[in-house]
Amino acid sequence: MSIRIGVAVMAALLALYIALVGQRAWLLLGSADPVGIAMGAALVVLPLIAVWALARELWFGVRAQRLGRRLEEEGGLPDDEVTLRPSGRVAREDGAAVFPAYRADVEAHPEDWRAWYRLGLAYDAAGDRRRAREAVRAAIRLEAAQRR
Repeated sequence: MSIRIGVAVMAALLALYIALVGQRAWLLLGSADPVGIAMGAALVVLPLIAVWALARELWFGVRAQRLGRRLEEEGGLPDDEVTLRPSGRVAREDGAAVFPAYRADVEAHPEDWRAWYRLGLAYDAAGDRRRAREAVRAAIRLEAAQRR
């Protein structure tokens, strides 16, 4: 639930940012100064990029959460014995220790979205967020292709 609150706060802050930047953009576009007009145009484009990036991340989160729930319903989530920190995150050493098994599973079953999703969880537990997101994106693509 705290993640949803964080997302809502970030979305609200983005909306405030867009409103304030939009006001400045309007003022600059209305000026007679060519530099001001160029800055106003840039202030229109940058919030659009921010909205696109936020929407992309939210859509990724929704799809990843859906796959996680589906895998949980199937009983396919990892059940390794790992040490949790007070924050609830897996201790990095334990995440790195279980990682090779999940990497081997993906190598053995490269078309299985479940293996890719578990690999993403292992990457995340090992502290490699970039590769975790790549693995989960691969899982999302594979699962979507499987549904077709």
